[in-house]
Amino acid sequence: MSTAIQTGSNTRADIDLLGRRLTDTRRRTEALAAPLSPEDQVVQSITDCSPTKWHLAHVSWFFETFLLTPSLPGYTPFDPLYAILFNSYYVGAGPRHPRPQRGMLTRPPLSDVMAYRAHVDAGMATLLSTADEKTRTAIAPLVELGINHEQQHQELLLMDILNLFSLNPCQPAYAPGDGTSSAPAAPFRWIEYPGGIHAIGHDGAGFAFDNEGPRHDVLLRPYQLGSRPVTNGEWMAFITDGGYSEASHWLSDGFATVQAEGWEAPLYWEKVNGIWHSLTLRGFHPVDPHAPVDHVSYYEADAFARWSGNRLPTEAEWEVAATDLIPEGNTLGSGALDTQALRPRSAPATDRDEPIQMFGDVWEWTASPYGAYPGFRPPEGTVGEYNGKFMANQMVLRGGCCATPEGHSRATYRNFFYPHQRWAFSGLRLARDV
Repeated sequence: MSTAIQTGSNTRADIDLLGRRLTDTRRRTEALAAPLSPEDQVVQSITDCSPTKWHLAHVSWFFETFLLTPSLPGYTPFDPLYAILFNSYYVGAGPRHPRPQRGMLTRPPLSDVMAYRAHVDAGMATLLSTADEKTRTAIAPLVELGINHEQQHQELLLMDILNLFSLNPCQPAYAPGDGTSSAPAAPFRWIEYPGGIHAIGHDGAGFAFDNEGPRHDVLLRPYQLGSRPVTNGEWMAFITDGGYSEASHWLSDGFATVQAEGWEAPLYWEKVNGIWHSLTLRGFHPVDPHAPVDHVSYYEADAFARWSGNRLPTEAEWEVAATDLIPEGNTLGSGALDTQALRPRSAPATDRDEPIQMFGDVWEWTASPYGAYPGFRPPEGTVGEYNGKFMANQMVLRGGCCATPEGHSRATYRNFFYPHQRWAFSGLRLARDV
């Protein structure tokens, strides 16, 4: 894992800046949970999702386990039982409460979880303010990882609460907002990229998760990439043309999943008086035909690409196209709850000869299985379980979405989900050979 704290960059000013970023991140997590009732924060909708209360506690467990307990002299854990209740998947950190039963944890109450967060925050403030140079050098990479880890859980918190609300006949809105359609999306066009040898992967300058490196060369054939993601309106044409019932568009496992699950449209879509509606974080509204389609699985994305006569890009093709772009877009900003964010928006018009919406709005499925780059080695110790052990049977997504914290994404960022999963803000961008 590389970090934003480079070798020798462990001065008091550097640590103070890291501390301010930590405080801002911790406050944002609590702000995201604030619109929810205590009852909202207890329930677990499906095994893939976690209750909000668990997210609040788990990210605190991360700092307590990997930083405070080993590095702050005299630190006393808030409650020894929390080491079991709020461990996610770190076998090296000890026993864990079963993931499918996180929604059973009516105790500890939310008030105790918030007290736990305050306890950990106080400990982190003490650690950062008293650390000597040697300790600063040791802890800075882990603090940076902890910040980015909590940002990941901010996105998961929003994804998971939307999934929970989708099961409620009341159709609650996380942050009620206007359901009007966005402006028409920019016209679709193809952007061409040359073949040859290209370098992808993180180069070690600044923070990256361990799975983003090492940087290495890949050989690509000339290809074209869609200028924007596929829209809801374009997906409606796929549905109308029998896209979910024609087996020739689908991988075998994908079509078996469609039949077993009864899929007829993206997750959260429902027809009302002949018009497609969907539940969003802003509430239940007519589907915006101009916005990027989201909440589709890899199987669905691949089927749409085949139906359109194209394909999904590989992650290397996607990264080469994104490398020189500024990683910004419709993401979760600090004022997100006061704007029309929290849902994908239509692609803005541009005169630049480059793809748009590569960052934000929706994660984009690629055709690449999630695996290790050449020369990959997970970090030593329990923290090495972060990414490496999941490198099987999943597919890579790139870019970020409307629930990804601002500044969290970059061209080398690799997200990954199983091909049948679709509760994430996941969409697609088309590619084709030249």
